[in-house]
Formats: sequence, C-alpha cells, structure tokens
Amino acid sequence: MKILKTLLQIAKSKVFIYFFLAALFIFIIIAACGARYIFSGLPPVYEMEEYTPSLTTKVYDRNGKVIHEFSIEKRSMVPLEEIPVDIQNAVIAMEDRDFFKHPGVSIKGTTRAIILDLFTGRAKQGGSTLTQQLSRGVFLTKEKKIIRKIREIILAVQIEHSFSKQEILQLYLNEIYLGEGAYGVKTAAKKYFDKEMEELTLAESALIVGTIPAPSRYNPFANPETAQTRRSLVLRVMQDQGYITKEEFDKANAEPLPAQRPVQKNKPGLYFIEHVRRYLEPKYGMDILWKAGLNIYTTIDIDQQAIAEEIIEKKLSDFDIKIAKGLGIEIEEFSEGTEGNEETVQAIPEGVEYPKLQAAFMVRDVKTGAVRVMIGGRDYEQYRFNRATQGRRQPGSSFKPYVWMAALQKNYTPATLVKDLPTLFYNDGRNWRTFDEEEDQYSLELAAQPFIASKNFAVWVPQNMGGRSSGWVTLRNALEKSKNLVAVNLIDAVGISETIRVARKAGIKSNMAPVPALALGVSAITPAEQLEGMSTFANNGIHVPNYYVDKVTDNNGRVLEENVPLETEAFTPQNSFLLINMMKGVVQQGTGGAARRLGRPLAGKTGTSQKHRDAWFVGMTPQTAAVAWMGYDDDTFQQEGRWTGGGTVAPWWTDIMERLLKGEPVTDFTVPEGISYSYINPVTGKLAQPTDRNKFLEAFKKGTEPKSF
Repeated sequence: MKILKTLLQIAKSKVFIYFFLAALFIFIIIAACGARYIFSGLPPVYEMEEYTPSLTTKVYDRNGKVIHEFSIEKRSMVPLEEIPVDIQNAVIAMEDRDFFKHPGVSIKGTTRAIILDLFTGRAKQGGSTLTQQLSRGVFLTKEKKIIRKIREIILAVQIEHSFSKQEILQLYLNEIYLGEGAYGVKTAAKKYFDKEMEELTLAESALIVGTIPAPSRYNPFANPETAQTRRSLVLRVMQDQGYITKEEFDKANAEPLPAQRPVQKNKPGLYFIEHVRRYLEPKYGMDILWKAGLNIYTTIDIDQQAIAEEIIEKKLSDFDIKIAKGLGIEIEEFSEGTEGNEETVQAIPEGVEYPKLQAAFMVRDVKTGAVRVMIGGRDYEQYRFNRATQGRRQPGSSFKPYVWMAALQKNYTPATLVKDLPTLFYNDGRNWRTFDEEEDQYSLELAAQPFIASKNFAVWVPQNMGGRSSGWVTLRNALEKSKNLVAVNLIDAVGISETIRVARKAGIKSNMAPVPALALGVSAITPAEQLEGMSTFANNGIHVPNYYVDKVTDNNGRVLEENVPLETEAFTPQNSFLLINMMKGVVQQGTGGAARRLGRPLAGKTGTSQKHRDAWFVGMTPQTAAVAWMGYDDDTFQQEGRWTGGGTVAPWWTDIMERLLKGEPVTDFTVPEGISYSYINPVTGKLAQPTDRNKFLEAFKKGTEPKSF
C-alpha cells in the first residue's frame, strides 16, 4: 500500500511529467523518422499510375510481318481479355485465391509471415498477395529485409487504391518473370512452346504458371521431373477450386512436357536489322530503342530476302568447292533429300581452312528508294561486317555509265564514234596528260621510253580486256562491249572533274581519285552507293536516296518519324533515257547477256576490277534495281579463273531476280518527250542505207540524229 502511494506521488511530481513528455517527444521523433525512412523508399502514386515496364521494340517488314525484336527483357504487353482464362485461373488458384476479396494484403497471411520474420530476423516472401508480388517486382528491390516487407504492404494498399483488380491482374501477368528470359505470359508461350499465347493448352498454361515461385527450379528443360510434379500440383489446385473438371485434369496431366527448347531458326535479314539499329539507336538512344516498345516499319521484304540468301549461299558454296578442289582439298559427298528423290551434295569438310568467297546483294524500288533486300555477306554470326553498306570495293567497269552520262551531257549521242585506240597517259607531277594519238602499241612503248626512267613522270598505258582494240566504235557499242580504251579516252575528252560531278549527283559519296583510271572504276565505292547511283538513271534522272525505315511509332501508335522520298533532278529525262537504252544493249547483246533469260526489258552493267579481285553486276527494270558484288575480304584475286562480273555474278544475280520479279509487270522504260528514233549503221554511226543488213534503230535527242549516210 505504501509502495502504491509512493508511485502516485512520483507520478504527480513535475520530474515525472517532464520525463514522460521527453520520452513521448523522443518516441514521436523516432516514429516520424522511421515513417519518413519507410515512405522515402516508396514511389509516388502518380508514378504507379504512369508505370510502363520495359517493353519490346518490334521490327516489321513491308508486309507487316514481325521480323525482329529489340529488348533488354523479353516482354510483350497484352490486354487482360487476350490472356487465356486458364492462365488467369491458374494464377489466382496458386498465388492468391482471395485476390478479388482482399484490399491488397492478406491479414491472415501477413500476420503469419510477420511472426515468422520476427523469429528468424529476416523477411520471407510467404503470405504475399498478387498485389504485393507486383509491388515487389515492379517498384521495390529484391532484398529480403523486414523494412522492405513493410514498404511492400503499404505499396500494395496504394496500388489497390489506384488500380482496379482487373488492371492489377493484367499488369501482373505481363510483368511477372517466368524463366528462360521471358517476362509476361505472352513471351513465355513463345519461349517454352514456340506458340502464340492464345494457342496454349490447359497443361501448357499450368506449366507456365507453375514456374512463378522459382523459374529455374521448375524449368521443364533443366528439371523435367520437378516441373512435372509442379504442373500436376497446379492442375490439382485448379480442380479443387472448381476451375477445371476431373476429366480436364486427367487429360492435361497426361500431356507430355516439352522435351527441348524450341529451335531458334536462323532468321533472314540480320544484316538489314543491324543496319536499321545503327541508324535508329543514335537517333533515339539505347533506352528508347530497347525498352520503349517502339514499332519500326521497314522497307524490307523478308520473303524476298530469304530467297536471295538461299540462292547466294548455294551459288557461292559451289564456287568455294571448285576453288577447294583446285587447292587439292578433298571434298565430302553425301545424299540429301527424301527417299526416291535424293541428290548427291558436295561439301568442304568441317575444320578445313580454305578461302571463303563473300558477296553483297541489294534490291531497291527505283522510284522511292525503298530497300527490299540487303545481304551484307555470308554467315552474319561469324562475319558481321556489312559489305553492302560498309565495304568499299573497286567497281571496275560498272562505273563506266557515269562517264557515258558525262559524255551525253557534252552532246555525244549513242551513235557518236569514239576512240578505241591505245593511249599513253603520263603525269608530269601536277596533271595527267596524253601523247598525240598513236595507232599501235609499239609506237606508244617507244614514246614512253624517255619518261619511264624519270622519277618526275608516271606513265600509264591502259588496255582492253584481251588486249585488242577496234579503232573507232559507236558510244553504244563501246558500252555494250565494255571497252576500256574508249572509257579512258572518253574521260580524257569530257573531263575527270565532270565525271566526278556526275557520279556525285547520281549518289556516289565515296572519295573518287581525279585520275584517268577513274573511268575503269579504280576508286572504291559501296554496293549501296552503286545501287543508288544506277537507280537515278533508271528513274528518269531523278535522284532518290536509298532508305530503310518507312515509319517509327511509339507504344501508343504516335508517329515519331515517317519517310518521305526526297527527289532531286540530277539529269535530264532525255539523257537518262539514252543511257538506259544503251545499258539495255549491255544485256541484249553485250557483256551482261546472262540476264537475257529474264525475258523482260532490263538495263545492266557488268564490272570486273583489277586482277579480278571484284566482280559486279547491276541491273534495273523500270520498277526495281539490284546490285551484286562477289570477291574475297582479303583482296585475294582469281587470276587463273579469270572471273568477270558478266561470267560469274550476272548468272546468280539472274537466278535471284528470276524469283523476285515474278509478280512484277513486264514493262519497258518510258520514252520521254524530245526523243526520236533513226535507223543507223552500227559501224559508221551514220544513217543506215536501205540495203544495210545490220541497221539498228537508235534513240536520239531530237535534233541530234545523224544527217548523212
């Protein structure tokens, strides 16, 4: 009794009151600091409402097919109504059967978890609702601490307040990690079964949902027995809760697990995809390209791309085998195909080192510049260097059309006689000059003797392939037969600088050496540049750059960029038509004869560089242009094989275009106003006599036709 009275007296004393108030103040401060610490680790509500997970950027071909995806996390966002009901039911049954009843937190489960946490001193993940799992997976760190658990509970309640149950479930099913690098059920369907989500069976849905607690442990490819047991549990719980019948359980439970991961097929168009990435990534940044869920609509036709890749690989493999045989490499032979329809296939044994040919090939729309096919080489995984856009090679005689255009602009006509005679060029240290005309090689060699010994002079005596010359020939005949002597004499007459100006206007951006040999294609350019340049001639002299992306939209469909072809008048329609008309002759009766079997109007030009290091063919219809290059990366040359653009590249170029042009209407190049036709003698270039057997109907700009016989 005395003790009680003593305590009452103390309680009434000022000292106790001060002590109590001080303790209360300290408690409030600690509580406030603790609350501040807890809430400082939570995102604002508006961030939750605006939350967008890392999405997959999709790349489409010209026909709307998805051909590639850029993503850090493999994920696709889909609305809840598109997610199979079996998946939704399985998740509710296994992860949170009271999902539609609780306010974001299960009082019973959380109390049990907290008691366990207090005894163990660390936070477990038991007792979590779907909303808590979502808050943990989206907004919080993965660390297992009691403070994180408290934040998780608070955040779950906030999420429930800000979102409907359907929105929470949708976000959860799109966000949850399901193993194999897949985030969300749509991506998991592809990763585990190579199926669209709506095609999943009940058993497949149960397997995917079963991986949620521990994706690695329940992975069917790594631990099939554990995955089988887990899937059975999911199906059993679904049956117990009335989501499926016993018959459905038995049928699904008997379904075999996937035996192995879906085979990742070698996709066509990888060089094109990389080219698009190199174009867009600096423009939008890595985060936007890889995480923002853009839609990239490209110009490529992936079906045509696959055809071209298949043919090139087959043709170049055949060349490889021929070369390997010449090197003494023993070739393997084996049968391939179905029984009764087998064929013998030859191959170079694995592990044998041999020179491997490379190629580049591109196709574009002549008028718009849209690139439909791009092949930068063979075996992208091993050789990532894009020879179509990055590989500069000597174009050889395929450069000659630029010289011919320069001549047309100087009022030459297809019937103008030009010099197919040996010419000696010398450089006096400042400029390239020529000697007076000589009629034979011997005289030129004598004239060159005083200069050869001088260090101040460089001497160059070009030759035609085969070493023969014809004297004087028409401009048309010289292009059809790819006369080197005509080309160098012509560039000397019209001017090197004028030829460079023509090439620049057509679309050539690479450096061009101001030397007479430029006419023979000694300055290296890319196949992409050559395709753009030749397309300018086929497009009535209108230059339109190559382009690869039609449109880019964000995840909500808002257009971020859209291509509009940029047209520039580079040459007159009349001069362009005259050049194209002569290039048609290259195919009809010249070095590009291999392409005649296409059976349609086609302009083309072959090209072979020094010592046969590079072989080219470029060809155009009024709608489509295509360029092909073949050679070795290390500049190995095939002196013995004497490979040429017309003899080696034009045939496989034609094989590809025969397939690609099947649906294209057979039309001829449009004749512009200001063009007239006259029959000429193809030898003299003058008007043809009525009795001339080989007379040729030639096109001219009106007023430039020959006036005499």
